[in-house]
Amino acid sequence: MEFIEDIETLEGLYGTPAAPSLRKVAHSLTPLYRKWIMASRLCILSTVGPEGTDGSPRGDDGPVVLELDPNTLALPDWRGNNRLDSLRNIVRDPRVALMFLVPGSNNVVRVNGQARLTADSALRARFEKNGKQPATVAVIEISEIYTQCARAMMRARTWSVGDESADLPTIGEILAEVSEGDEGGARYDSEWGARAARTMW
Repeated sequence: MEFIEDIETLEGLYGTPAAPSLRKVAHSLTPLYRKWIMASRLCILSTVGPEGTDGSPRGDDGPVVLELDPNTLALPDWRGNNRLDSLRNIVRDPRVALMFLVPGSNNVVRVNGQARLTADSALRARFEKNGKQPATVAVIEISEIYTQCARAMMRARTWSVGDESADLPTIGEILAEVSEGDEGGARYDSEWGARAARTMW
C-alpha cells in the first residue's frame, strides 16, 4: 500500500474547490451564522495536545455556547467523568475546532479558533442551572466559521433511520470487557440512569 506524502499529490486526486466552498467562510459571527449556532444544543469539540488529539461531545438543554461578542464564544464544561482530556489539551495548546449540529438538519456549522479556560465566577454564573454552575468555561476566539457540506450526514441518514441501537453493547458491558470484569457489568448499567440524573448539571 502506498501512502500520500505530499500536498501536490493529494491535490492532484481532487478537483479545484468551487467558489462557494471558499466564500462561505466568515471570521466572526454574522446574523445567519449566529442564528444557526444559537439553535444548536450539541457540538463536537476537537482539541490537540502532547498526547494526541481528542474529540468530545458537548451538549446542553439550550444553546450549547454563549456569544460574548461577535468574535468570541463561551462553552461551559458541565460535569462529566473528570478525565479532562479536552481541557488538559486546551491549557497546553489553545487550538480548537467545533462542529455544531441541529436535529433534522443535514448541515453542520464549523468553528475553528483559539480557546482559553477560565473559572471566572461571573462568567460561570451566567450558565447556572438548578443552583449549579460549570467548573470552568472555555472562552473561544473565533478564527473562522463555515458550513460543512451536507453529504456526509445525508449518506449516513443521520436523522431519518430511527433507533439502530438495539443490538449495541451497553457501556457496562464494554467496561467489563476492557477491565477484565473489575468494573462495569449489569449493575453499572442499572445504576447509570439515576446517577446521571443526579449529576446532569
